[in-house]
Amino acid sequence: MKLSEFQRALIDEFGSQYGSALATDLVLGELGGRTASQAIEAGLPPREVWLALCRETGVPQAHWYGAGKLAPKH
Repeated sequence: MKLSEFQRALIDEFGSQYGSALATDLVLGELGGRTASQAIEAGLPPREVWLALCRETGVPQAHWYGAGKLAPKH
């Protein structure tokens, strides 16, 4: 997962305002007591951060994988 895919997944799942607030305000114990934004700044892979955020917020597993990827063009 690229950073742009993480950002797209965050907006798709939570909306731009709430997603942004979650990324900067929600402390994730699984990521060493960092927020998602802090974890990414510290160099953790966006996929790892996304999955931790999903687990913490109860996102259905069906939304975890492939999140943030654009639909194929026909």
